[in-house]
Amino acid sequence: MHRLNAWLRRHPMVADSAWALLLLLLGLLPDDSDHGWRLVVHYLIAVAVPLLMVFRRRNPDLTLALAVALGLGQIALNVNPAASSIGYLVFAYTGAAFGSTWASRLALGAGLAAGPLTLWRFPTGSVDDQGEPIGPHYSVLQSLLLATLMSTPFVLCWAWGRLTRVRRAYLVELEDRAARLERERDAQAKVAVAAERARIARELHDVVAHNVSVMIVQADGAAYVLDNSPQQAKEALGTIASTGRQALVEMRRLLGVLRTAGTAEEYMPQPGVEELPELLDQVRTAGLPVDFTASGDARELPRGVELTVYRIVQEALTNVRKHGGPDARARVAVDFGERELAVLIEDDGRGTTSEQLTGGGTDGLGHGLIGMRERVGMVSGSLDVGPRPGGGFRIRAVLPLKAAK
Repeated sequence: MHRLNAWLRRHPMVADSAWALLLLLLGLLPDDSDHGWRLVVHYLIAVAVPLLMVFRRRNPDLTLALAVALGLGQIALNVNPAASSIGYLVFAYTGAAFGSTWASRLALGAGLAAGPLTLWRFPTGSVDDQGEPIGPHYSVLQSLLLATLMSTPFVLCWAWGRLTRVRRAYLVELEDRAARLERERDAQAKVAVAAERARIARELHDVVAHNVSVMIVQADGAAYVLDNSPQQAKEALGTIASTGRQALVEMRRLLGVLRTAGTAEEYMPQPGVEELPELLDQVRTAGLPVDFTASGDARELPRGVELTVYRIVQEALTNVRKHGGPDARARVAVDFGERELAVLIEDDGRGTTSEQLTGGGTDGLGHGLIGMRERVGMVSGSLDVGPRPGGGFRIRAVLPLKAAK
C-alpha cells in the first residue's frame, strides 16, 4: 500500500483519471429531472466536468475558471444539479491547493456563492418542463440556513486545499533546511579537515626544525673534530643518526594520520611535560647549555596542554640555536599554579628581528612564533614574546588549568 501511494503521488494524473472515470459513470446514469435540450446539456456537463478533473493539477487556474463557467452556465440554463456536480467540490479544493492567488480567491468566492445561487435558481432542487421551480418558497431565515448549508461543503474543501498548500510548503521548507544543514555539515567537515592539516603542518614544522637543526650542529661539530678527536666525531655521528631516526618516527606518525585519519591505532602518544628532560638533554648534546627548573605541584595535565608546552619549548630552543649566537645560554622554567601553568623560555643571545617577530620574516624564518600563538590560542592561553631586558629573547606562555583537587 505504501508503494502504491508513493507511485500515485509520482503520477497524479492516474489517480485523477480514476476518480474522473467514476464521476463520469455516475453522471451518465439516466436522469428524468431534465428533458429535451436540457438533458443534452446535462450530459455535456457530465462529460466536461470529469474531463477537467483529469487536467486539474497540470493547469489548476484554467480548469478552475472553466469549472466556474460551467457552473454558472448550468444555473443560467436551469439544468438540474446531478452527480457530476460533485466535481465542483474537487475544483474548490484544487484552486486553494494548487492554484495561484487569484484562483484561490475565485474558488472561495464561487464556493460561497454556490449555495445562494443554487437555492435561488432551484428552491426545491428541480424545475418543470418550462424551467419554472417546483414546490413552495422558503422564508428568509430558512433560505439563509439552507444557503449556508449548501455552501459549507465548498468552503470546507477550499479550507482543506489551503491546509494542503501550507503542509506542502512546510515540507519543502524542511527539505530545504535539511539540504542546507547537510551543506553546512559538509562545510564544517572541510573546515575540520583543514584545521587538522594545519595542526599536522605545525607538528611537522616543529619536528623538522628541531631535529634538523640538531643534526646540522652535530655534523658541523663532527667535521671540526674529525681529525683531532675521532671519538667525539663518532659520538656526534651517533647523535645525528638517533636524531634522524626520531624525526622519521614522528614524521611517519603524522603522515600516517593523514593517510588513515579514521584509524585510532595510528595515533601514538604525543610528547608532553614528562618528555622535556629528554628534549633538553638532546639540546645540550647539540651544544646549547640549558638550565631547567620546575616549581609548584606537578600533576597530570590535559593532553592538549601537555603537547602545547612541549612544542613551545622545542620551538623556542630551536630559535635560540638559530638566532642566539655561538655563546648563548637558555633557561626553561615551568610553574604549576593552582589554576594556570606558566612556561618561561629565555636566553642571553642576540634575539630575533622585529620582522621575524611580527610577520614571520620574508625568508620563512619565524613561523614557529606564529605556530606558538595558534597553539596557545587553541587552549585559551596567552603568549608574551619579545626581547629580554639585558639582551636576548624571552617567551612566556600562560595556559589555564582546572583547579587542583
